[in-house]
Amino acid sequence: MAIYSHSKLAAFEDCRYKYKLCYIDGIKFERAKAAHLVLGGVVHGVLEKLYSDLKYQKTDSLKDLLDFFDDCWEKEWTDEVINPKESEGITEEHFKSMGKKYIEEYYGRYKPFNQIKIIGLETQDKLKLKNGSYYHIRIDKLACDGDTYYVCDYKTNLGMKDQSDADQDRQLAMYSLWVKKTFRDAKKIVLLWHMLAFDKEVASERTAEHLEKLEDEVVKLIEEIESTKQFPTNVTGRCDYCEYKQMCPSFKHEAELETKTVKEFKADEGVKLVNKYAKLKDTESRVKEEAEETKSDLIAFSIQKEVDVIYGSNKKVSVKEYDKIMWSEENKEKLAELLKKGGLYEEFSMISYPKLNAQINEGNLGKPITKLAQKEKDYRVNLSNKKKEE
Repeated sequence: MAIYSHSKLAAFEDCRYKYKLCYIDGIKFERAKAAHLVLGGVVHGVLEKLYSDLKYQKTDSLKDLLDFFDDCWEKEWTDEVINPKESEGITEEHFKSMGKKYIEEYYGRYKPFNQIKIIGLETQDKLKLKNGSYYHIRIDKLACDGDTYYVCDYKTNLGMKDQSDADQDRQLAMYSLWVKKTFRDAKKIVLLWHMLAFDKEVASERTAEHLEKLEDEVVKLIEEIESTKQFPTNVTGRCDYCEYKQMCPSFKHEAELETKTVKEFKADEGVKLVNKYAKLKDTESRVKEEAEETKSDLIAFSIQKEVDVIYGSNKKVSVKEYDKIMWSEENKEKLAELLKKGGLYEEFSMISYPKLNAQINEGNLGKPITKLAQKEKDYRVNLSNKKKEE
């Protein structure tokens, strides 16, 4: 059985094409060292040192930790680090100052660090699920106070996790399921996020019923992953940070164009085709808009002249008034009920073919219906604007 993890499930939900490249094709890239990842990694390392030393009854001073922070920072922040905020005047020193501030505030808040007993740091294990699959467990800090256990996670991001986010979080909730199965004396499990940028804690708990439902949902998602045959791309704002971007069908041509000279760019067949198509669509849009305006003028003319047929050089236009039927959503529901009572619903109802086709492609309908569908390759062509900066 394959081993799944929070990041693996999230990759499938985020972009199936990326999931395929990474987890099915086995294509791995060294992840770009982004500034926020360096910041998070160094801070995690400092806090791990703090609690590792405490195991040996050694309490590091704040200076010890900040010196260790400086040493780690010097090793991690290299010329390869990508700083997306540099154009806004946010430099390496700003990120470094943020990290030191997090350490200082954490140290001041929790010293002498004896509130709870540390059981494990960067704890790693596997949780066996109902369907026989395994789920990877990795906990920043696992602790207890009597029969109350704490699953702790350090967060350096600048967005504050609210209570609703915490109560719906899958990652730590799955970890608490492992704690429940591993430590039989655990009567209470607290999920605890250290929001270091805000010097705050966010805590959440799960009932046995919630964890049962969560495991069922994860098993269902895993089954969906294992039965999936199509892996389309999903373009979002996160694509700019994806290590597979240059391999992605949604960005591959763009990456090729970036290597070309101005002359080669203009000569590129794709560029020429898109420009031609855009020009035609723009012309079509203007013609359609002009036609609608002329249609309104014809209606106004027929009312003014009290005529219902208007003649041109070799064509004519008839303008007939009629009662256009409009249905509110509320009335649509009432209509459906009345049609059912009158035995007319089947006569007036319609099959939603777009919805039906989508269900067939996703394999959600039975073989009798699926066999009736004839499939052939087709393509949708949509025209849209590139990003403003492009």
